[in-house]
Amino acid sequence: MTPAAARATAPPAPAGPSTGAATAAPAAPAGVRPAGGAPGTGGSPAARPLLDWRIRFGVLALIWGFSFLFIKVGTESFAPLYVTLGRMVFGTAVLAAVLVVKRERLPRGARVWGHLAVAAFFLNALPFSLFAYAELTISSTLAGICNATSPLWGMVLAVVAVSDDRPNRQRVAGLGLGFIGVLIVLGAWQGFSGQDPAGTSMALVASLSYAVGWLYVRRTLSGTGNSHLAMSGAQLLLGTVQLAVVTPLFAPAPDSFPALPLLSVIALGALGTGLAFLVQYGLVAEVGPTTAMMVTYFVPVIATAAGVAILGEHLSWNTPVGALVVLAGAALTQSRPHRKARTGAE
Repeated sequence: MTPAAARATAPPAPAGPSTGAATAAPAAPAGVRPAGGAPGTGGSPAARPLLDWRIRFGVLALIWGFSFLFIKVGTESFAPLYVTLGRMVFGTAVLAAVLVVKRERLPRGARVWGHLAVAAFFLNALPFSLFAYAELTISSTLAGICNATSPLWGMVLAVVAVSDDRPNRQRVAGLGLGFIGVLIVLGAWQGFSGQDPAGTSMALVASLSYAVGWLYVRRTLSGTGNSHLAMSGAQLLLGTVQLAVVTPLFAPAPDSFPALPLLSVIALGALGTGLAFLVQYGLVAEVGPTTAMMVTYFVPVIATAAGVAILGEHLSWNTPVGALVVLAGAALTQSRPHRKARTGAE
């Protein structure tokens, strides 16, 4: 999940390949309630977490960084749509179990569910599927770096769309720097040789889809009065239904279930989509969205390390250099001008 997600009023599922979040997809808005109290419920503060937030921060970065490896291994035996469907099923199962334990209800109202269906498409079904298809022809390393461009796409939308979050010069500079980083990663000076254009394009469109989804969520699902857990559980459920309808029509059903790819899909869903949301939500509630969303900048680093060390993917000098430029640009796009504190006389 990229920093833009943390500013949405209803958190997408963790992006993993997002996001994610996780997603997105994901976290919580500036108006996040303290842990243990769902919005509008007046819940009591939660007990002190067993693990320090820094440890959970590192775990979240590892989970999302390894998500790209899990996708790569899963697509070796299963059609991309089935990898995505499996991810959604296991991610939804985790959140459903937590909802039952906490005795929380899913949101009510046709309007809310309609907006959540759109959010599920742009934040889960579409980008998760695109990343799975992309990794048929590109490395998990490149997919992880493409995922880091989501804040850049968010800036593009802020520039071209009517937005209350207009960019300043520093953020526009970050946008330009980020896309220079993308060109470095892809080796533009040598004609993008060695990169699959279709796969790379799908990964970049997946990152754009996250940005579109977050903008939609921010404008349509603020102030619903539902908890972030309930909203995200409903969103994942709707995304699962969407994929369950489409997948059998466009992909051959698996005729076998090899252990390693199956475990990768389970881990991708249960950890990268389900558990990751719970960890991220806890981080946002404890240390705030600004600190929690910094995990985004560690994800491509871990994805690159995992791809090279475990999958043996080739890494040329321009990949890490370009990735650092992308992350620097993405960080600039999230900068905010300092505002003077108002006094009582104002």
